[in-house]
Amino acid sequence: MPNRSSRRAFLASGLALPVAASAAPAQSMTFGVLGKTGLKVSRLGIGGNVASDPSVLLLAYDLGVNLFDTARSYNSGNSERVLGSLFKDKRKNVLFQTKTTARTKDEALRDLETSLRDLATDYIDIWHLHGRNTPAEVNDGLFEAQRLARQQGKIRFAGVSMHFTMKDMIPYLVKLGQTDVILTSYNFSMPPEMEMEKHIAAARAAGLGIVAMKTMAGGFARIQRGDRLYTDNPQALTARLKQPGAMAAALKWALRNKSVDTAIVAVTDREQLEENVAATPAPLTDADLGLLAAQLDFIRPLYCRMCGECTGRCPQGLPVGDMLRILSYADGYGSLPLARERFRELPERVRQVRCADCASCAVACPHGVRVASRLRKAQQLLG
Repeated sequence: MPNRSSRRAFLASGLALPVAASAAPAQSMTFGVLGKTGLKVSRLGIGGNVASDPSVLLLAYDLGVNLFDTARSYNSGNSERVLGSLFKDKRKNVLFQTKTTARTKDEALRDLETSLRDLATDYIDIWHLHGRNTPAEVNDGLFEAQRLARQQGKIRFAGVSMHFTMKDMIPYLVKLGQTDVILTSYNFSMPPEMEMEKHIAAARAAGLGIVAMKTMAGGFARIQRGDRLYTDNPQALTARLKQPGAMAAALKWALRNKSVDTAIVAVTDREQLEENVAATPAPLTDADLGLLAAQLDFIRPLYCRMCGECTGRCPQGLPVGDMLRILSYADGYGSLPLARERFRELPERVRQVRCADCASCAVACPHGVRVASRLRKAQQLLG
């Protein structure tokens, strides 16, 4: 197994991007332009998949954040309602990014109407087709829904989000030319063979706005003290994982890429928010790389790299990548209710499978994730 020094080399030079020599505290929020949309967007956005205290969201606004991410499916629709209520009087100063998981034109347009109502607005800034990991999942009907919504003034720009197989999806969307913004998983744990730097740069050069998500690679440094879902000794585990600066380093790693316009990060408290705001303009340092190398060693057997190599490998038809991602909401971000909600959205035939019934697992992760044990934990914890 490579040592910590080689981990730093991978993080620093494997992606051929410059690393600054020193960090400086944030003085104010920094902004960029979201591709050819022309939207001025804060380099830090707030993700809505993990419930945040409304006061934290308002503080984010006061600190300069103007991009707020949500989805029709988040928190059973409550995420949109919270944002709509909080920012109704500030609507002209914020950008709303929401998403639909619909599979047909009519379903998507119905979702859009609900999103408009719950967000208390008459237009959405960026409307994503959510979780599209193969070309077949972005059909002509869905693109037509986006075109119609734009013609009617109900959305400003059309987007697509993806969790896996970005190396296939990003070039496909660039070639189609029907998408304004890409929302993509992107973090320090992704191996060089995924060629994320190349694909993101090509999309940005073609004028697409790039929004990064999953930048914390599962958030395993933020397990809360006293939570016995993970261990009988949560204090010891937290002391091991909550390295000062590890999550800030992960954010800085993503934002060091100038082809990334902004990164959306879920926050649950003021401490997390202030740490992220301070990290946003700060350069990545050798000390940060050391923290990320240690973090990478820890999450190696736990966190899915979202490469898509396991797709279709399970004889029982389990969506392995999706299940590992859902589990990370519980044991990474510390949100068991969210993980259970996402698990319940899986098809019933998937939820009924028990990996313990198999003599051996047919899925071998090329990056060292202990697939069988992680799937069993998801089934036991969330089923």
